[in-house]
Amino acid sequence: MRAITAPPSTTTEDPAADGRSTRWDDHREARRAELARTVRKLVHHRGPDVSMDDIATAAGTSKSIVYRYFTDKTGVQMAVAEQVVADISAALAEAAQTADGPRGALRAMVGTYLAMIESSPSVYTFVTRDGSVEHVLDSITELIAAPFADHPHTRLWAAGAVGFVRGTAERWLRTDPRQDREQLTDQIARWLWTGPPPQLGRDSHPQPTASTTTHHSGEHA
Repeated sequence: MRAITAPPSTTTEDPAADGRSTRWDDHREARRAELARTVRKLVHHRGPDVSMDDIATAAGTSKSIVYRYFTDKTGVQMAVAEQVVADISAALAEAAQTADGPRGALRAMVGTYLAMIESSPSVYTFVTRDGSVEHVLDSITELIAAPFADHPHTRLWAAGAVGFVRGTAERWLRTDPRQDREQLTDQIARWLWTGPPPQLGRDSHPQPTASTTTHHSGEHA
């Protein structure tokens, strides 16, 4: 009876075997990327709640083949997220490089981010669910931080900025009628650069006087 064994291992001592392994790895990555593009297109047209059966049908293959390349639904999301991040990264980098100064770069990147998620809100929702969201947000944080790299605490500020932009953008996507994107871009960039509108700032609230502070301190002594 023929034994069922693992295929022989390949080493650098066998150039032919190593070449076959490389070609297989390249083929596998190319096929995985092709399937991810198919999923991205499907989600764009059908919405973020597509099933693994839907994905297999759109790809013209079986569900078991899809699982072979992605393991599970989160794996599919991560693969699509990688492509989305690559596209957003390229667009944000270009926006920052062509802008006039850090403030212009911030405004340009906010506008680019809003334009890209508005172009396909279903794909945006799909890749920011569950396990894939941290990968997407971490990548965008690095890009937002880049123009301000010489300043202390840049990454902390950038992480906060990304969270703010994300929350604002997601609410904006749900709003009907939706505010003009250029107006929202100006607002977000201004808020990030100069702080909240005056009516939301401390100037709109009376500050405690010394006598008031002393009075209350005495009450609680």
